[in-house]
Amino acid sequence: MIGATPRFVTWAAIAFVLAIALYMLIPIAVVVASSLSSSQFLVFPPPGLSLRWYGEILNSEAYLAAGWTSVKLALITVVVALGLGTPAAIALTRFRFAGRDAIGSIFLSPLILPSLIFAIGLLMVFSRYGDGPSFTGLVIGHVVITLPYVIRTVSANLVDLDPNLDEAARVMGARWWQRYFLVILPQCRTGMAAGAFFVFNISFDDAVIALFMRAPGVETLPMRIYSTLEFSPDPSVAAVSAVMIALTILLVLLLDRVFGLSKIV
Repeated sequence: MIGATPRFVTWAAIAFVLAIALYMLIPIAVVVASSLSSSQFLVFPPPGLSLRWYGEILNSEAYLAAGWTSVKLALITVVVALGLGTPAAIALTRFRFAGRDAIGSIFLSPLILPSLIFAIGLLMVFSRYGDGPSFTGLVIGHVVITLPYVIRTVSANLVDLDPNLDEAARVMGARWWQRYFLVILPQCRTGMAAGAFFVFNISFDDAVIALFMRAPGVETLPMRIYSTLEFSPDPSVAAVSAVMIALTILLVLLLDRVFGLSKIV
């Protein structure tokens, strides 16, 4: 007979989980509180509360332009990564062919390659064979580092699905493109949604690749934040960060509303 879990183990586990939660949430709370500061400088705790800095970023052409660049970059990255990663995941999951494991390892290699090393290598390639840093190079860099997330989420989605549905469609006379678009892809939608979420957030928040691949006139929101912190730190940086946190929360709630987090995770 299995004995009950000792009470001290239960309380220790609860304390550990609470400690981890506080460790993750306290920095976010500090950022949000700092964004409401009435001070001219970035300080904590704030001497007073004010929404002034949210108005500052909404009226700042530099922040708005950088934010639009980040959104555009993230959306393009999502489209390209889904367009490449979904067929790759289907092929790696559904088919058996020579070199499948090696190809899968190559697709997933950006997960273990340090972003700094990859960014330096990408800069060297574009400087040698292209026109140097550019928005296109930034898109390519973001697609490479986010592609593994699409492949993993879609592959995990396909593992639990019935492969006989595709076979049944083939027996009924469906062409390959009909089976792909009408049978296989609809089964991948939750994995694609999860992959799109990861891709958007990683691309939107990236600063390392943007640092090396940004061209004149191309500034993402993370780079704008770093520039402000370096030269004139004020609570507007915390306000932008709070907006980015709110955007992530909204995306999570939207995914939960449409697909359900239990199906994605």
